[in-house]
Amino acid sequence: MNPETSLAGVAQPHADPNQFALLQQRRFAPFFWTQFLGAANDNLFKFAFTVMVTYQLSVSWLPPAMAGLVIGALFILPFLLFSATSGQFADKYDKTRMIRWVKSLEIAIMLVAAGGFIAGQVPVLLLCTFLMGLHSTLFGPVKYAYLPQVLSERELTGGNGMVEMGTFVAILLGNVAGGLLAALPGVGHASVAAGCVLVALLGRAVAQFVPPVPATDPGLRINWNPFTETWRNLQLAQQSVVVFRSLLGISWMWFFGAMFLSQFPSLAKEVLHGDEQVASLLLVVFSVGIGIGALLCERLSRRHLEIGLVPLGAIGMSGFAIDLYFAARSLPPAQAMGLAAFLAQGAHWRVLLDLALLSLFAGLYSVPMYALIQMRCQPTHRARIIAANNILNALFMIASALIAGALLAAGCTVPQIFLFTGIANAVVASYIFMLVPEYLLRCVAWVVSRLVYRFEVQGDENLPATGAAILACNHVSFVDAVLLMAASPRPISFLMDHRIFRVPVLGGLFRLAKAIPVAPQQEDPATYHAAFERAAQVLRAGGLLAIFPEGGVTRDGQLQEFKGGIMKILERARADGVQAPVIPMALTNLWGSYFSRIEPGGAMVRPWRRGFYSRVGLNVGPPVAPSGVQPALLRTRVADLLRA
Repeated sequence: MNPETSLAGVAQPHADPNQFALLQQRRFAPFFWTQFLGAANDNLFKFAFTVMVTYQLSVSWLPPAMAGLVIGALFILPFLLFSATSGQFADKYDKTRMIRWVKSLEIAIMLVAAGGFIAGQVPVLLLCTFLMGLHSTLFGPVKYAYLPQVLSERELTGGNGMVEMGTFVAILLGNVAGGLLAALPGVGHASVAAGCVLVALLGRAVAQFVPPVPATDPGLRINWNPFTETWRNLQLAQQSVVVFRSLLGISWMWFFGAMFLSQFPSLAKEVLHGDEQVASLLLVVFSVGIGIGALLCERLSRRHLEIGLVPLGAIGMSGFAIDLYFAARSLPPAQAMGLAAFLAQGAHWRVLLDLALLSLFAGLYSVPMYALIQMRCQPTHRARIIAANNILNALFMIASALIAGALLAAGCTVPQIFLFTGIANAVVASYIFMLVPEYLLRCVAWVVSRLVYRFEVQGDENLPATGAAILACNHVSFVDAVLLMAASPRPISFLMDHRIFRVPVLGGLFRLAKAIPVAPQQEDPATYHAAFERAAQVLRAGGLLAIFPEGGVTRDGQLQEFKGGIMKILERARADGVQAPVIPMALTNLWGSYFSRIEPGGAMVRPWRRGFYSRVGLNVGPPVAPSGVQPALLRTRVADLLRA
């Protein structure tokens, strides 16, 4: 049984209007609330413990100033030690059984912690902190490897957005509940103990309703050496450049977020001159911002994987982090103020807006990367790749703490740390996008299809989610390839007339996309033969190959005769043992726009010829079996789509 299709009867990719509908379905809702309660309990426990050590328990060997650092370090340590092993468990065993086992472990840990809270035993609670970190380490790979097995490609971005939103809301609620319960006079310790056990029991009860999800690699032999297994997981991730760079990109996002979260108390007290309520408000704004950004991903991507949002998110993160420096550095000295007095000053609203927007863009940045990793990983070792990601996340968070400490020791202010983080984010993001140009290309495609044109796609369910296929489309303008990029959640290799590479800007874009130039055989035999060889390589690798069978951009808006190059491609594919269906496609309403060729004057000479933000479309037809393809028949199919 194929684990990726075993739940096909459950998943209905086109039935749900949006991501919130998933909360009404058994394949997602019990899992969502299980992970939500787990994140909430982690933070309820940690924050209540931190409050008690800081304000209520006098422990000579654990000064209050060090309590938060020690608790955080103990919680992160299992991610470094056991992530590699937990990734193997998640690939080898049924994920639902893993979820239930981990939630049962949580109950046991919380029962021990309850005794520690009631007796005021700090060593016991430190042990439980480490064990709760282990609990989260075991759950992490299952959490993100579960989603692609129960959600379709159209649901994956929305599902990840819901999970990320839920995680940050749970963190916020857990911190608030932990602080409130710990502060209850006389019964605070007992209330925290009862709260932790109750949330663990509720999480285990909800986990019972998670549907069975089969193992993806049941024959895997467990390697118990965490160091060699970690190295092996990183090597697995490096098999795909896009996946590995995405792991680094997600880890950088955690570095970025940790730099801000760690400075909220100092920002509230020393820069904004606010009390504890102001510090809590900063956490609320940050968490809500990330949640909104995560939820927006599905809307902005039109229910597909859209990694073009990642550069957009990076730009927003840097821009608003840098503006936060300017907004915070100019605040005058003031007496300590409560929440109402803080909100009464207009200058503080700019700080809150910057914080909300940088966190919103962080949500846009991270969700598509998680979805890309889930889609591009081999199912048999997906959980191990996610485990490697968790290790990198922990290392980057530790690095953020060390760098923030070094900057403070060097005399930097909190606003200067934000400035450093914003500039560093711009540098790191630019480096990653240069290494993996697919991000930038998809960003350009997203901008063109959403902001330059109103681009609508009909029949996108005919685009294959996996496997080799040939996309055959009419050629109307110089941005046809960009629009096809925007329509497909998978990368496309384009076979294009060599003359289009001479067009300023667009030529550079197509070279960055590694489009395949083709020239007439009589004109340039070497380029002609090299083009078909590269096209065969794309299909052998199971990729999408797009061609424009007319051979050039139309000069009169009419569909031209299809040339025979597609038959040569199919013949070569059959010789290689590749059965690649042909997907007919038709771009509509694009003729007469700025990028189309109209005489006199040609293309790109009258920006407002059709007005701004004109409506264009793409109609995608059912696949045609390679044995039934003929140029005339394919042209008829595309002509029918133009009239649809």
